[in-house]
Amino acid sequence: MSTSKAIFDPLRVRLLRILFTGGLGFVALVLGSMLSATLYLRFAVRVDSLPFAFLRLLLHVVRGNLWVLLVLPLLCYGASRIVELRPWSTAVGAALSSRLFLLTVEFVSAGVDGWVERGWVVALVEWSVFAVGVVLCQRAVLKGRADASSQAEQTQAQASTKQDEYAEFLREAERAGEKIAQREASSNAEPGAVHPQPAPEQAPPAPEQAEQKPEDSSKAPAA
Repeated sequence: MSTSKAIFDPLRVRLLRILFTGGLGFVALVLGSMLSATLYLRFAVRVDSLPFAFLRLLLHVVRGNLWVLLVLPLLCYGASRIVELRPWSTAVGAALSSRLFLLTVEFVSAGVDGWVERGWVVALVEWSVFAVGVVLCQRAVLKGRADASSQAEQTQAQASTKQDEYAEFLREAERAGEKIAQREASSNAEPGAVHPQPAPEQAPPAPEQAEQKPEDSSKAPAA
């Protein structure tokens, strides 16, 4: 039983890590798509009115990849503050899983002809932006782990400081108790202090017959 548990535990941990990484990428893709659609509705006319074609292309690609440039790094940073994640495996896994999902959707909708019609320039710009997003995710994971460790150290330092303050408070209380005991002992040991003594017990009165014996002997006639 223990042998099988030792074998399957690493596999279970790896599977959970893969699922968690893929979940991060999918959530980032959904949120980033919503953000990209909102920005497209607001700034599409202004972007299309720009005179440079390459600048228009770059802005459109950046807008379409906000999920990997902005949303996924934020999610990786937040997750690394809670869970210890591997920088490159998390960044590449989360970004690549969502990217493969997008490529699958494009292939199903337009086929290979859709990729060919876009041209190599668009593909190069898209993959360059994607690589930048992966690097940002890796930096976010490192930043999150550093902040988490610094926060843990700060919390530990605060706990040790409070413990030292409590120990000092106990020592001060013990010192105050010792001073009070010394004062009481010195006040009891002062010279000239009047100590009430118990009253001596009164001897019981002698019987009247014992008092009358000498009188009787004096009054008796001499023989």
